[in-house]
Amino acid sequence: MDATTAGERIAELGYDYAAQPKEPAEECNLCGPAGRPVEVSGQDRYGYPATLMVCRRCGLGFLSPRLTATGYGHFYAGVYRPLVSAYHGRRIDAETVQSEQRTYAAELAAFLEPSLTPEPSTVLDVGGSTGVVAGVLAERFGARATVLDPSPDELAVARDAGMETVAGFAEDFNPAGRRWDLVLLCQTIDHLLDVRATLTAMRAMTATAGHAFVDILDVNLVLGRTGAIEGAAKIDHPYYLTRATAGAFFALVGYDIVAERLSDDGHRGFVLAPGAATEPDWPDLGVSAEGLLADVSAGARPTPED
Repeated sequence: MDATTAGERIAELGYDYAAQPKEPAEECNLCGPAGRPVEVSGQDRYGYPATLMVCRRCGLGFLSPRLTATGYGHFYAGVYRPLVSAYHGRRIDAETVQSEQRTYAAELAAFLEPSLTPEPSTVLDVGGSTGVVAGVLAERFGARATVLDPSPDELAVARDAGMETVAGFAEDFNPAGRRWDLVLLCQTIDHLLDVRATLTAMRAMTATAGHAFVDILDVNLVLGRTGAIEGAAKIDHPYYLTRATAGAFFALVGYDIVAERLSDDGHRGFVLAPGAATEPDWPDLGVSAEGLLADVSAGARPTPED
């Protein structure tokens, strides 16, 4: 790309975020009506007027208002890839990300292998796009891969590679009692419109002796690196999770954490096993939330990467 600034390149896209259809997030997706959201930012990293809330009771961050499902459909169909390309100053599209996804998948397979006993014979990738990650893991473990994604064009690529494909969203998919040995939600949870419903659906699709893998972009780490909450906020992420809020979601839907990793880019990944649904430690979450809000107010102190 040329020597123009990120702001200039974004402006050239002509995307009028303010004019797009939006809806409020009626309540905290983790706490429900008991949540106590407060506004922490009115602008995202791209310069768009986006209101970021953080729940004082649990620490979950979320945009409100946010694009409607239709608005996000339009955004991902023609705006998302050009926008991130403009922001980073390099081409990022379905072609360039496939090599990155292969690297990610190889590293993920190596991380998962010690925890997956017995090895999975079936893999379901929720939001699996063209099936690159599912394909690498299926080959590694000798498994059959299924890709669940709302994009027909991307599913066509996975189907041509010999994978089973399902068009739609996890929270709307009826598997008719079918379960998979390994269920994946890779670098997707922050993009969801309903985290709790998606994880609940995943839990129902995970075999009794199976596992799941979910990774989050840890907002504590991003905040520590960028120095301001505006550097963490972006219109393509309706939700902002921390290690604490991720663990609370897992407990509520009935997943136990059995392994964890932290990537260089701030993604925190969790290997999960089916367990009993339990209430999170709400007082501890409140302490974590106040710490996050204090960091936001202070302009973010560096966060140790444990």
